[in-house]
Amino acid sequence: MGRSFEVRKASMAKTQGAKIKVYSKYGKEIYVCAKNGGSDPDSNLSLRRLIEKAKKDQVPGHVIDKAIDKANGGGGENYEVARYEGFGPGNCAVIVDCLTDNNNRTYMDVRQCFVKNDAKIGSPGAVSHMFEHQAVFQFAGDDEEGVLEALVMADVDVTDIEAEDGVITVFAPHTEFFKVKNALSDHLGDTPLDLEEITFVPQTNTEVSGEDVERFEKFLDMLNDCDDVQNVYHNAELV
Repeated sequence: MGRSFEVRKASMAKTQGAKIKVYSKYGKEIYVCAKNGGSDPDSNLSLRRLIEKAKKDQVPGHVIDKAIDKANGGGGENYEVARYEGFGPGNCAVIVDCLTDNNNRTYMDVRQCFVKNDAKIGSPGAVSHMFEHQAVFQFAGDDEEGVLEALVMADVDVTDIEAEDGVITVFAPHTEFFKVKNALSDHLGDTPLDLEEITFVPQTNTEVSGEDVERFEKFLDMLNDCDDVQNVYHNAELV
């Protein structure tokens, strides 16, 4: 139904060092979420979603428990959300979300990733208008109309549904995440959700080709190596 969506899931960490970095990023995000919204997943829905996502990415339970216990302690670091926007190699739009205890350090680290890869960091709002903040679900199936009917009957606000090559993708406002998830779980039964996340979905894609492809891949690697970077969203389509 209109827009195509390419799932960009990070490959499983192949080294212990990479795994530790993933655990650290989840631990930091869970700590901030629990500290700001409460440590009970039943009342803090953002925390519940984050814990479920961490478990799906094979983050050990002790990492999750430690982050929540730390938030309950009342002390610890004072992390802030920082978002940077700009244009990556090939002029693609990029959003970089961070959690930081030192804004100046984080800005300089992220800025260096842009500068060293023929990219340009912009001001707040430079590219975010080119994305939609949405809940995205993906699972095996081809009965697009049946899924839509189930969601409508559950009074869920759906933005779009696509069916392609035996895979159905559901897009909804990010505020509808749990309503969509519950409705899909009731409708699908034993069929697992292969993707369930809140993300920034680009309204249009930008083709990145030639030498810019290598620059773009290096650019992403550098951003992912930054300790404060949590998520990177982009509209690049590598050709």
